[in-house]
Amino acid sequence: MSATTATPETESRWRAFAKEYAKAPGAIVALAVLAVILFVAAAAPLISPQNPYDLRQLDIMDNLQPPGARSFSGMLFALGTDGQGRDILSAIFYGLRTSLIVGVASGVLALMIGSVVGLVAAQAGGGVDALIMRVVDLQLGLPPILVALVLLVVLGNGADKIIIALVIVQWAFFARTVRGVALVENARDYMEAARCLRLPRARMLFTHLLPNCMPTLLVVGTVQVASAISLEATLSFLGLGLPPTEPSLGLLIANGFRYMMSGNWWVSVFPGLALLATIMSINVIGDRLRDVLNPRLRH
Repeated sequence: MSATTATPETESRWRAFAKEYAKAPGAIVALAVLAVILFVAAAAPLISPQNPYDLRQLDIMDNLQPPGARSFSGMLFALGTDGQGRDILSAIFYGLRTSLIVGVASGVLALMIGSVVGLVAAQAGGGVDALIMRVVDLQLGLPPILVALVLLVVLGNGADKIIIALVIVQWAFFARTVRGVALVENARDYMEAARCLRLPRARMLFTHLLPNCMPTLLVVGTVQVASAISLEATLSFLGLGLPPTEPSLGLLIANGFRYMMSGNWWVSVFPGLALLATIMSINVIGDRLRDVLNPRLRH
């Protein structure tokens, strides 16, 4: 039998998990919406009617066309065009791709850094724990948007810069969460047995303690990914996130904001709805995961 073959116990757990998750119809809808969003983001270059950031494919004569209009070449603009003649539907597909990459990358990196810091604090205790937690408290005491703004002023624009800024903003959330869970787990019998066996500290942290923190981390991680996407959109809207050559939903909303008063509502409204659907679906999934993984928090 292959080493990667799932055991009956594992399959039974997955079936029980899926059955419990499916009890909430709203969570199923959110999962379906997120699946569609992930698909269109991943396949954006293949399914988009045009590359909205390739100047050779744009025609200024097609600017501010309403939803359902056609270009002079016969191309259908299902959601209209913006002031540069870019197809809004294509721009949303590319913008979703960029926003998801930034949100997921920053969330995963922040989770990794925060988890290590939280585990070290919980395991070390004493002065090390107190010092780490004071740094975490200082970080959490500052408004995330303000910290990100200051960092981007120093670092400049770009996807890599905003990922770094969002990691710095988010790591403290994971560190405090992991420390709290790890302190509870440290008092359990399996950790006492590991200490009695004098297992290496790294092995106790990453093979015993961390796996038992993962259910909580999974829930917090989904919320922080949604928060990162929202922060990126806000920063790009303010002109301090991604440059115009790197599409994002925040930039699309900002570009269309100037046209709202002239009646060209579609330039901002459709990217805004895409951003809203993305954040809401991730948050609903996170809430359902919280209920399934820890029924005591259900109410």
